[in-house]
Amino acid sequence: MVRAAFLLPLLLLACLLATLTAVGSARAEEACSGRDLMAEWRATYPDVFATVEKEAAAIPNGKGIFWKIEKPGIPASYLLGTMHVTDPRVIQMPKGATQAFAASKTVIVESDEILDQQKAAAALLARPELTMLPQGKAITDYLDDAEEKTLAAELQARGLPLPLLTRMKPWLIASYVALPACELARKGKGAAFLDMKIAQDAVRDGKQLKGLETLVEQLSAMDDLPIEFHLKALIETLALGKTIDDVMVTMTDLYLAGETGMVMPMMKAAAKAATGKDDTDSTDFEQRIIIDRNHVMAERGAPILAQGNVFMAVGALHLPGAEGLVELLRKDGYTLTAVN
Repeated sequence: MVRAAFLLPLLLLACLLATLTAVGSARAEEACSGRDLMAEWRATYPDVFATVEKEAAAIPNGKGIFWKIEKPGIPASYLLGTMHVTDPRVIQMPKGATQAFAASKTVIVESDEILDQQKAAAALLARPELTMLPQGKAITDYLDDAEEKTLAAELQARGLPLPLLTRMKPWLIASYVALPACELARKGKGAAFLDMKIAQDAVRDGKQLKGLETLVEQLSAMDDLPIEFHLKALIETLALGKTIDDVMVTMTDLYLAGETGMVMPMMKAAAKAATGKDDTDSTDFEQRIIIDRNHVMAERGAPILAQGNVFMAVGALHLPGAEGLVELLRKDGYTLTAVN
């Protein structure tokens, strides 16, 4: 699995929208770019490609982003795995999803707080310990001289002076640099990411909108991990440079192809190729940020799904796996079938 910072765009971008928008304009003139790593590996590094394919094949429910949910006596519902990005191809949704959304009575998203940025900002202000270091502490207190110089230089190159960010927790800083310029630019101009558009359309159409988590809960999940882990993720994310753009391009292509199980092995291989290191310390991250939240989503979504006619949209990485939402809902008595 890849470092924490790489996963922020998929798992927490909805929470960080207001903050990311503030820095997006600094890079607004840069165009989208990046290589399709899977195509490159297939042609040039077949062993890497084969390893990614093998790891992906072992992940349950690793194919498909759009699922039909059925249980006898209950009207059918649907589950869409999303990317929290503004890419027009992602916004379009897969075949059948638009019709399923239109027919639904209730829409579920990760957090309905994405519709009220002022409320989200107020929640952040009320819990500064989730995003800011303790009073009297600065991120430089946790770095040696060489790391501080590297961090300052890399952030300055991205238009983010370190003195302005010195009290921010490292995972929050990492979220600024873990997205390509084109995505930050679109957000800076007010473009809605997929989950937000789904929520906006639900309200527009008079549907009942339900959220599974609060902003504070999502940020608390990140804050539960030790600062040393986040610092390492930040430094290594900066070291990846333009590889971040390549990962986003590849991740989006895999998402559009419904290859959700291949995303994590691909990111692991990309990180190893860029840093020369295997990822060995992200088990806690996967447990706290993905698996624990899967169980929360399944538990809180259960009484809503029991009514039927639901369109449920959550981050695509919450779907696959032995403890992914697809499998958890099956254990709750539902039949889930991949659409398309």
